[in-house]
Amino acid sequence: TNRMQVADNSDVSFSANLLVQPRAEGEIAFILGEDLHGPGITAEDVMAASQWVVPCFEIVDSRIADWKIRIQDTVADNASCGVFALGEQRIDPRDLDLAKVELHLLKNGQPAGNGFGSAVQGHPCAAVAWLANTLGKFDIPFRKGEIILSGALAPLVPVLPGDEVSLTLSGLGSARLRFVS
Repeated sequence: TNRMQVADNSDVSFSANLLVQPRAEGEIAFILGEDLHGPGITAEDVMAASQWVVPCFEIVDSRIADWKIRIQDTVADNASCGVFALGEQRIDPRDLDLAKVELHLLKNGQPAGNGFGSAVQGHPCAAVAWLANTLGKFDIPFRKGEIILSGALAPLVPVLPGDEVSLTLSGLGSARLRFVS
């Protein structure tokens, strides 16, 4: 939801956002230019319906001790969602081969993870199509203007107050967050 969005290049407060044991994920976010209503959505449909792709941090979090999460915990724990931030850049998804977009993630200036768009079900559009089709079974569509996160391109990076994370996605741009108490 919009309440979960924080600004790029901002300080993310553990206390204000009720973060417990957060981890940073580098992702590609899609901003829809058209509705998507599954089932029957393909990766090509996602590409056609997407107005922009954007560099994104999702800060996942869990109130479940040591991240020992069962399916019922996922529902009760808001699907482990904490906050997210979108980079400033907006790129037409048809201008990139999203499967080949490369992620470089830094924590406190040191390499913390690398990956490619293909890490997400072979292609980020395939991951968004899967989600659209899964929600479509419950008659829940994606609407024009909504932001859809594709999934992590690299392993999660734990963060604490005092940490700074930054990411670069080749051809797409960058994002940065700092964590405070």
